[in-house]
Amino acid sequence: MNAANLFRFRAWSAFVFVGLLPLAAHSSDWPQWRGPNRDGVWSETGVVSKFKSDKLEPVWSSPVGSGYSGPTVSDNRVYLTSYLDKPKQVEQVHCVDRFTGKEIWKHVYDCKYQDIGYPLGPRAAVAISDGKAYSLGTMGHFHCLDAVTGEVLWKKDFESEYGASMPIWGITASPLVDDDRVYLQIGGQPDACVVAFDKNTGKEIWRSLDGGASYSAPRFIQHGKRRLVLVWTGDWFAGLEPSTGEPVWKEKFSRAQMVINVADPVVDQGTGRMFFSSFYDGSYLYRMDTSSMGVDLLWSRRGRSENHTDALHSIIMTSVIRGNYVYGIDSHGALRCLDLETGDRVWEDQTLLEKGRWATAFFVQNGEHTWISTEKGDLVIARLTPDGFERISTAHLIEPTTFLPRRSGNIVWSQPAYAHKHIFARNDRELICVDLSE
Repeated sequence: MNAANLFRFRAWSAFVFVGLLPLAAHSSDWPQWRGPNRDGVWSETGVVSKFKSDKLEPVWSSPVGSGYSGPTVSDNRVYLTSYLDKPKQVEQVHCVDRFTGKEIWKHVYDCKYQDIGYPLGPRAAVAISDGKAYSLGTMGHFHCLDAVTGEVLWKKDFESEYGASMPIWGITASPLVDDDRVYLQIGGQPDACVVAFDKNTGKEIWRSLDGGASYSAPRFIQHGKRRLVLVWTGDWFAGLEPSTGEPVWKEKFSRAQMVINVADPVVDQGTGRMFFSSFYDGSYLYRMDTSSMGVDLLWSRRGRSENHTDALHSIIMTSVIRGNYVYGIDSHGALRCLDLETGDRVWEDQTLLEKGRWATAFFVQNGEHTWISTEKGDLVIARLTPDGFERISTAHLIEPTTFLPRRSGNIVWSQPAYAHKHIFARNDRELICVDLSE
């Protein structure tokens, strides 16, 4: 290679390298609920395949209040919401440095909890998009904040402005954001169960669906050539047109008892199958029909009660689909594998969690390994196959601090964030960062 060509090659290589840097950094972030694509998939490589000890030591710890919301990570900042009840009731939006855990800013606002079960703090993860942080509190206080400075750009009070019918456990579904709009499930009136706002100004763009809100977060799906907002409310399974909110399809959700669908829909985009699971209501499998732009119910399975279950009755965790099987936690902590074709149970395992009402763990898929954070504060690297649950490695991650009635011992019910080869986890006292790199 002559000198001129060598210079051009080096210049081109540098251009490509620099051009890829922002994409690489962005791909390592965890900017919204359940990851970059909201699907519980962690795509980074170069992480440990087995823990070196049975206890993970934090790189840093940052003090926070109580809450169930999970952290999010974007542009070297970590975001989290929490709650304090003394000297008065407030909710907080935290922003800390990813490398040190030092506070960058904190937004605090008055928030009196009324008629809320488990009133221990916010539930919804902060969503980060285009330099803005979107935060949703338990009582329906919604803030659009400057992600760098914490300045309030616009805000809403869904209870006073939309007459939101407050679910028993508060408003929980994490905001969904795209290039133009932010989508929220709030249970507003009239016909404002799901609402979309201009992400920059807060102007209402549309409202859609009657009935009450559930706790399940909205997400995007690809239905044929159309991108839809998939929502599972207290009354409907629905695919909404993002620009108008018009239902492209909607199916009535005939719940057994109270609204308690918490888990997100699980979408197998390659086959068009969508799996739903709820504590009282059991499991449903739909398939998207691209010719009619509708959906077909393939099967549903519901046991006699939450104590005598069929298929899978999840309470909080979102299941994972691997091939032709789905894996999740049943109502009393049993890890189950179902055949997606029929809903039949392939196996059940009680070694991951102690048997207990609402026993919970959170799954994230990284390659062939499923990373599981348990309600007892352990982190498990596992392999889930139709042959069974294979525990590869376990270490203690964070102390469980939340008291739960009808359970022995404290729990931690917060989905961690996995970003930049680290895990970010919280309890009711601290937010921690642990290095998971090889």
